[in-house]
This record gives sequence, structure tokens and C-alpha cells, in this order.
Amino acid sequence: MTVEEFRATTNAIVANIEQVIEGKTATVRLALAVLLAEGHLLIEDVPGVGKTKLAKALARSIDCSVRRIQFTPDLLPSDVTGVSVYNQETREFEFKPGAVFANLVVGDEINRASPKTQSALLECMEEHQVTVDGETYFMDMPFMVIATQNPIEMEGTYPLPEAQRDRFTARIAMGYPDAAAEYAMLDGYQAHDPLDDLTAVADASAVRRLIATVRSVHVAEQVKRYAVELVTATREAPELRLGASPRSTLQLLRTAKAVAALDGRDYVVPDDLQTLAVPVLAHRVIPTADAQLARRTTDAILSELVHRLPVPHDRRSPYDTRPATPPNSFYDRRG
Repeated sequence: MTVEEFRATTNAIVANIEQVIEGKTATVRLALAVLLAEGHLLIEDVPGVGKTKLAKALARSIDCSVRRIQFTPDLLPSDVTGVSVYNQETREFEFKPGAVFANLVVGDEINRASPKTQSALLECMEEHQVTVDGETYFMDMPFMVIATQNPIEMEGTYPLPEAQRDRFTARIAMGYPDAAAEYAMLDGYQAHDPLDDLTAVADASAVRRLIATVRSVHVAEQVKRYAVELVTATREAPELRLGASPRSTLQLLRTAKAVAALDGRDYVVPDDLQTLAVPVLAHRVIPTADAQLARRTTDAILSELVHRLPVPHDRRSPYDTRPATPPNSFYDRRG
């Protein structure tokens, strides 16, 4: 896909979603970047700020299969993955696919289901397959889980297991709209829901082409080293008792490539990694007891780590693979 085709398609998707979500361009673009990075998105915020609206608007902007799962305490794992049912006519078991078999799966209030049910998503989110009764069934591509959840302080919620949080590429918060956006929302929602007017502006084939374009974005060696150092810093930070996993390093780079492509670049710069450090890494780390008592959030801890870490600033072309002289001369101590 050419640069012009890529920008025209992605801009059309963003503009389509913004017919429903007012004044949240950065959030919408990050959600699209996660899709193009072949990842999964976790939207966490208080009720009523548009978490499900964003998920459904992204799903409706792409002409592909969409399924919605309302997570409740009585939801069973088989409701998500599917179940084998005995057919009396053929005298054989037939697999009835669950709600997870779609290109875009919207999981609403995922942390209101028990950890047992939440774990039903682990295999499909990481391996794009589901195993039921010893048989493996593969998902169609593209495949993305967009889950919403309320903060764990809310009544009737279960904290997501660490393994599940690590499978979400990024966690974003909607936040309250500004006064102008909220005022415009009052007029837009008077007669009908703008979500009902949304039509698809891309299809599954176009999304696969967008993903292939993102895969070809160049990442220089110094940028790769910076990504590794950034994730390693989370494992050595005294305020964190659990750092980010190697999976997070891969997803950080993949999302950075998608962000670079959305900005019209065919290469990643360190600023991309800095911008994505909090949404991609903060939900994967666990603060120490002292940090929790001091009311230190993982977002704040990650922001300070990014500020303190040396940043590569080699001004040569990102395609120049010659070693820097002297070694490490492209590092600049900040902070």
C-alpha cells in the first residue's frame, strides 16, 4: 500500500470514529494503532465516558465480523470459546463456535466476570487459536479484542490476572470530555444515537494491507536498543516489584511502527517509544507496597523512568547501519 493510500484509509477510519467520540483524537489514533500492530486494547475508566462507544465505533468503521460479549459473574468459559454438542442425527460431536470467533471482539466490562472466565481469552489473544476438547480452531485475521473495564475500586469487579493484562498491547483511559465537546454531544445525541449512522469505510482486506504496511516500517538498531533498555529499566526500578515482560518489548516496537506509519513516516524514532511507554507498559507492572502506600501510580513511575533514561539522538539516516563512533556516542543523559 502506498503512503497516500495508507493515510487516506487511516484518516477515513479516524474521521468516522470521531463522528461518535468527540474531542479524543489522540485516543482514537492510539486505538487504531493497536489494531494495526496486531494487538489488543484495554479501555479502563469510570462508567459513562464512552468506553463501549469507542470500541463499537471502531468495530463499525471496518466491514468485518464483529461480536460483543457482555461479561457478567455468571458467564462461563464455554460461552466465550464455544462448546462441543452431540448431534443425535450424525451421532457425532459438533463444535459450536463461541462469541470469540470474529475479527473484532468487543468485551464489555471484562472485569465483572470471574478470573476463570477471563482466562478463556488467554489462548486466542496470544496464539490466535482456541482449543476445545483436544481440537484446535484458528481465528480469522485480522483478530482484535477490545475490552472495557471499570476501575477495580468499583463494586462487583475482579482484578484481571497478570497473564491477561500482559496480553493487552495497550491500556488507555477515555477521560472526561472538555466543556465544548460535551456541549456538542448534547446536540448530537438529542434525536438519535450517531453510532447508528456509522457505515464501514474499510474492510478486512484493507486492514490486512494496512497491517502489512506497518510491518515494513524500519526500526534502527539504536532504537531497538533503546526499547530494550526502557523495558529493562522497569525490572530494575526500586518502586516496582514486577517489571515488564519480553512480550511487552515486542508489542512496544510493533505499536511504535504503527504510530510512525500513522504519522506518515516509514521509520521509528525514539519519541514514538517515549509516547507509548505509559499506555503499553504501565498496566503490566506492579508497584511495591511502599509505592502503593505513597499513592504512586504506575503511570507516574513509568513517566519518570522515561525522563531519566538516556535517549539515542544519532542524527544520521535511520537506514545507515554503520556503527556510531565512538561507541555509545549517540546517548545523551537527560534529567
